[in-house]
Amino acid sequence: MGSPLLLICSISLIICSFSLKEATAGVSKSTYQKLSSGCDIFAGHWVYDESYPLCNSSSCTFYNNMFDCAKSGRPDKLYLKYRWQPTCCDLPRFDALNFLSKMKGKRILFVGDSLALNQWQSLACMIQSGAPAPHTTLVSKDPLHSFLFPEYGVNISYYLSHYLVDIVSEPTGRALVLDSIKQADVWLGVDILLFNSWHWWIRNDDMKGWDYIREGNMVFKDMNRTLAFLQGMKTWAKWSDAKVDTSKTTVFFQGISPTHYRGIEWNGRDTETCRGQTQPLLGSTYPGGSLPVVALLANVLESMERPPYLLNITTLSQLRKDAHLSIYSPRGGNDCSHWCVAGLPDTWNLLLYAALFF
Repeated sequence: MGSPLLLICSISLIICSFSLKEATAGVSKSTYQKLSSGCDIFAGHWVYDESYPLCNSSSCTFYNNMFDCAKSGRPDKLYLKYRWQPTCCDLPRFDALNFLSKMKGKRILFVGDSLALNQWQSLACMIQSGAPAPHTTLVSKDPLHSFLFPEYGVNISYYLSHYLVDIVSEPTGRALVLDSIKQADVWLGVDILLFNSWHWWIRNDDMKGWDYIREGNMVFKDMNRTLAFLQGMKTWAKWSDAKVDTSKTTVFFQGISPTHYRGIEWNGRDTETCRGQTQPLLGSTYPGGSLPVVALLANVLESMERPPYLLNITTLSQLRKDAHLSIYSPRGGNDCSHWCVAGLPDTWNLLLYAALFF
């Protein structure tokens, strides 16, 4: 009979392989990356950790208070106490001083919609909470907003671009131009670029920002939004390959951030939403399965000459039905799209930290 140690190692390998397969469903192997130890940090589960959260929103300067659930009166605190535990390794603890030291004299730019804003404000708060009273300057002028840490020469910025491709004002209205990305020139020259897009592509209200879609000489009053997203991301990918000097700039793409408006997806009631949820789902898989757009995005990234590092946050975020703003936001309503800060986006930034330095 084999040794107990060998048996344990074999079982662990099987568990790790299964978890990796589940966490990366729909994602080609070359679009996600591992730590230098070989660990896939996106396969795992949530565990209670009394030492959490990673930041204290009451001590942070925010561009706005949209994501500060505590300030908006959220009474429960349990959602702050969960740590992402990869199946086959441990994540490093976020060290704000170490981050500032390693990033000295460098610039980080988040580009995308309000989920990029979510992550940007989280990172700024993690640094402000973790470093001993760092001097912070906030400079805001649409579409660019920047947190400056002058003692270290660190600049962490956010550029609002819902679609990444251009919206152009024309005599007949506002065109979402799927094959134009002229605005992107201002994104060049930074040390770290992190992009995201998706949620605005499926909006049907008057706030979507465009009146019709154009690609080349073809004009569409509307079209399949997933197809439009795919074409837009192909335009972004061509731009990135052609214009971004990856010997000087590290590029990330934030994976698809999920919503929680239909409880049936996690074996709840169909009318159930994120409202009133106080705990994450157990285990490492989401009952509702992967989002189809995850594979589409992964295929675009896979096709690139120099693919970005995909922060594959989808599954780990699907498990956090408890971590949304819900009714605890100055904007009102029941927001099951965005996330509390402190909260889940801190883990996205912990994964970014691990990917950058470990």
